[in-house]
Amino acid sequence: MYNKKICVVGAGYWGKNHIRTFHELGTLGGIVEFNTKVLDSFAQKYPYAKTYIKVEDALANDDYKGFTVATPAETHFDITKKILKAQKHVLVEKPFTLQIDHAEELVMLAENNNVNLMVGHVLLFHPVIRKIKEFIETGKIGKLQYIYSNRLNFGQVRTQENVFWSLAPHDISIFQYFTDSFPEKISTSGSTFLQKGIHDSTITQLKYPNGVEGHIFVSWLHPFKEHRLVITGSEGMISFEDSAEGKPLKLYSKKFDLNNGLPEKIDGPVKLIECDQKMALTEELKYFVNHLDSKIPKVANGKHAIEVTKILVEASKQLEIHE
Repeated sequence: MYNKKICVVGAGYWGKNHIRTFHELGTLGGIVEFNTKVLDSFAQKYPYAKTYIKVEDALANDDYKGFTVATPAETHFDITKKILKAQKHVLVEKPFTLQIDHAEELVMLAENNNVNLMVGHVLLFHPVIRKIKEFIETGKIGKLQYIYSNRLNFGQVRTQENVFWSLAPHDISIFQYFTDSFPEKISTSGSTFLQKGIHDSTITQLKYPNGVEGHIFVSWLHPFKEHRLVITGSEGMISFEDSAEGKPLKLYSKKFDLNNGLPEKIDGPVKLIECDQKMALTEELKYFVNHLDSKIPKVANGKHAIEVTKILVEASKQLEIHE
């Protein structure tokens, strides 16, 4: 499909999805993975792709158009810095970095080396999220007022990062995308039951300068899976349940009017909105490949990544204080 080869750094939990998707797009060129057993299995599955144990070998030996980094978060800064210094375009999986100064340094490096830097906030490429953004921008629900997201599951518990860093970057990136602004106030609290110092659930309140407010509730200690996003506007409301059968996106003609100072409920019909079935990861990686020349990405770019990192770090400080 493309005449541009990409090298994937990291062939683990999420990196394997990058490898498969780039293979389907016809752009997979190389794989970097320090675990030789894992690397050998991918070499057998994709014999045309070159394999490396260290990113330095890939940078020294081959002329790839771009790299994606899907390694543990604590390694993102060092690996991405090497790639940017080699003047290669790069997409880094979330969370981008664990420190604000690291995020700012990488964005500056990308600008100085005239290469594009993206972060893997994959849900920004989800057809439903794009449709909701369209509804907000066209005034379909009036003035945006409140957003909330529940991302709950009896899911994979990590030992190196808490549930907030593991799950909330998805929703923070979506909130930034919908509001086009940075929150004036961030309030976070959480609970720790399984492992000392590693939160199992958190609730984050966000207040934006344009009057929009919202909350993000994440937990991996929840009896059932619930991925729910609700957007409230002055003229209507939207809900998306990614965990429900059929993954419904609904537009509600519901609002309150003030009649002589008293709230009057307007309870109109609910409309099911059709969306295409494109895979978010495929759309994200296609977007990255399509911006390997001179085009600067408008979605999930460096500025967006810094904002998400700042919110993550500020909220994490509050979690530490309340422990």
